[in-house]
Amino acid sequence: MDNFLTGSVENIEHLFPLEHFEFYNHDVTKFVHVPGELDYILHFASPASPIDYLQMPIQTLKVGSLAPYNLLGLARVKNARFMIASTSEVYGDPNVHPQPETYWGHVNPIGPRGVYDEAKRFQEAITMAYHTYHGVNTGIVRIFNTYGPRMRLDDGRALPAFMSQALRGEDITVFGDGSQTRSFCYVDDLVDGIFRLTMSDYHEPVNIGNPAEITIKEFAEEIVELTGSNSTISYRDLPKDDPKQRRPDITRAKEVLNWEPKVSRSEGLKVTLDYFKNKVEVGVGS
Repeated sequence: MDNFLTGSVENIEHLFPLEHFEFYNHDVTKFVHVPGELDYILHFASPASPIDYLQMPIQTLKVGSLAPYNLLGLARVKNARFMIASTSEVYGDPNVHPQPETYWGHVNPIGPRGVYDEAKRFQEAITMAYHTYHGVNTGIVRIFNTYGPRMRLDDGRALPAFMSQALRGEDITVFGDGSQTRSFCYVDDLVDGIFRLTMSDYHEPVNIGNPAEITIKEFAEEIVELTGSNSTISYRDLPKDDPKQRRPDITRAKEVLNWEPKVSRSEGLKVTLDYFKNKVEVGVGS
């Protein structure tokens, strides 16, 4: 179910011929009805890049509040396990490093990023409320920076921006001095972690991400070297409330799900580069 606010039908075209695949073009902030039995509901809808949620603040807040309200009600009626995709952004610009699930975060609720951060925090709160008061079987996955094929070139996040700029021979845009850190998880590892959590009966939040931490400047240099580009790094002012550091504590994922990432960044970036080469060559921007 999607309304393609930030997505693309191209990403699911290969699924249409499958006998057991059914697609609903629908906005989940409106009433949701799905006939028949449902075993699992995964609410992963939300603008996720700063470009998107800064341009669509109201939609971002609605999909983090009205949508889980609609879908939790559906899960309650269908007796389905309900999973939400939360985010490392619930930790804000953290005072604790790395970030464990027990850390409550350091978030500016009225800053420019607040529409995304607080939407996700509310999403977690209403999910736990339905679990506590209505007995709905729920799960919360806190997703850290993820990358891989099918990312949009105009996404605005570091990897798509760096790869597309490097492949075009443009300056690599780094915000701040590049000393801020991120931890990048390859999409296959993320999906494996999400699947394991979905199949479990665990209800507390679980971090899913790769704890291999790198500065943004080092990451940009890594992309330049990987692409063989002549691009140079261009620095711009750091956006307000941009987190200075980000690294998941995945102790809980290891203990509860027997999960940890297996794909190295060098391996994952090579696969991702092949996808981006094709996109840049054909001139597709999204």
